[in-house]
Amino acid sequence: MTNLGVLQAQRLIQQFLEVLRELPDIDGEIAFQAVLSDNYDAQIDLRVADKTFVLLIEAKKTIYPRDVHQILWRFSQVKRSEPKITSVDRPQVPVLVAELISPGAKELLQEQRFGYYDSGGSLYLPAPGAYFYVDKPPPKTFAKSMGALFSGRRAQVLHTLLIHYQQWFGGTELAQLAQVSPATVSQVLSELERLDWLTSRGQGPSKERRLCAPAALLDAWVKQVASSRPFELQRYYVPAAKGEVLMARVASALDAHNVAYAISHEAAAQRYTPFLSTISQIRVRLINSSAETLAGLDARAVSEGANLAIIEVKSPGELLFRERVGEAWLASPIQVYLDLLRGEGRSKEMAEHLRKEKIGF
Repeated sequence: MTNLGVLQAQRLIQQFLEVLRELPDIDGEIAFQAVLSDNYDAQIDLRVADKTFVLLIEAKKTIYPRDVHQILWRFSQVKRSEPKITSVDRPQVPVLVAELISPGAKELLQEQRFGYYDSGGSLYLPAPGAYFYVDKPPPKTFAKSMGALFSGRRAQVLHTLLIHYQQWFGGTELAQLAQVSPATVSQVLSELERLDWLTSRGQGPSKERRLCAPAALLDAWVKQVASSRPFELQRYYVPAAKGEVLMARVASALDAHNVAYAISHEAAAQRYTPFLSTISQIRVRLINSSAETLAGLDARAVSEGANLAIIEVKSPGELLFRERVGEAWLASPIQVYLDLLRGEGRSKEMAEHLRKEKIGF
């Protein structure tokens, strides 16, 4: 049964009815029962051309992959225990209607040929002899919640899980590695469990979790990057230096001032997995950049022709898992990959090369 209030469920089912009426080849009126039984929230008698179906509706507030597994199991149990309520010439089609259905949940429902509708306008109705599919972006509430998951300190937890994706974690250990509070870890893990991206073992204080879907998590992060604003770059020109020479000079200057930094983008990717013949610009993540920081480089601010760009970050958490490679600190492969996707030119090609050869999922 629904986990919505009665009025919310009725509103959502009525919205679904209105969408059905706009579909092509719908003939006749749609009969609607507000309450069908203890097992379903509503029944819709639907006629498409010369075919008639009974839609068995269950209303939910949100549906994530973990919920789909439970719902499919419950429907299978109901189907075994409940006598059929329709004649053989009126097939039953189960349909979930919800304010929010996550993309992963939609994929699972489609694989099982289980109908659905969400408040964003997405519709999947696989009735015998009639098939309707409308795919629309998730409701704004989902986009907002996912955006929050991939930002700030929550992103540090995701970064940690991706770097150590084969490792089991207790909550305290994960909080320490990610440099966040246990409460933040708990929030992130709860969301990832709903998305079915974690596996767990143990109970209570000894419970541990491991990321079981690193590619799905990284793909979701990629989508968030695509919708985010570009970095604000501080651009400089360093005379008589390029490529490896420029990287060495930048690293030496920052180390001399004990500045926490991480070189990212093409220069870092080239060190991890060579792809381009030459690198024309060095992009550096660092905290509290200043003229003193770049002393000794003879760097001057420019609007065009920069060969050094500074990405000023707000906290040490944005430099997590940097690696010392040669004379320079490089951002983690995960961070470099995400940064490259924000870049220009061949940076996206380089990103995919890095993911394939270094990240591996």
